[in-house]
Amino acid sequence: DHLREDMEFVFVDSIDRVLDEALEPAQAALSWVRSSAHGVLPGLAADWFAEHDLHIHVPAGAIPKDGPSAGVTMAVALVSLLSGRPVRSEVAMTGEITLTGQVLPIGGLKEKALAAQRAEIRRVIAPKLNEADVDEIPDHLREDMEFVFVDSIDRVLDEALEPAQAAKPRPALARRPQRERAAARGR
Repeated sequence: DHLREDMEFVFVDSIDRVLDEALEPAQAALSWVRSSAHGVLPGLAADWFAEHDLHIHVPAGAIPKDGPSAGVTMAVALVSLLSGRPVRSEVAMTGEITLTGQVLPIGGLKEKALAAQRAEIRRVIAPKLNEADVDEIPDHLREDMEFVFVDSIDRVLDEALEPAQAAKPRPALARRPQRERAAARGR
């Protein structure tokens, strides 16, 4: 296949520290996107992953213990980038992703949903196995919120991304020559 084993995947926070606790969900998201590219990203060149490195920046304020619950968000961001389909601005999402695209439960749904509400986001995509956790949110706060419970990343993509026909063509991404990438890795 056309996947480079030495693909560089850089994951840093706002002060350029490598975030080990966030690396696992990012790698799971990337692995799922790479293995599902033919169905999810039909216009993507077959050798795209062999020719490109990815760099994900985590803004200041990220909470390390919440790393795994960012897996679905990272997968959505990657699919959005590669497909040109924008993420809907009115949704928040949380959930751990497996290599097969299953969405696993997370902790702290109440806190995450209320944080979304404070940011004036009323629609929350969350793992189906967290559905009972909504009862922890007071009724007067929950009445203005809509929860979409999912068990697969395919469903997350359907709910989180604008329809394909609304997608703008993906801009050409900068590509360093193979020799330059190898030099940057110290080879």
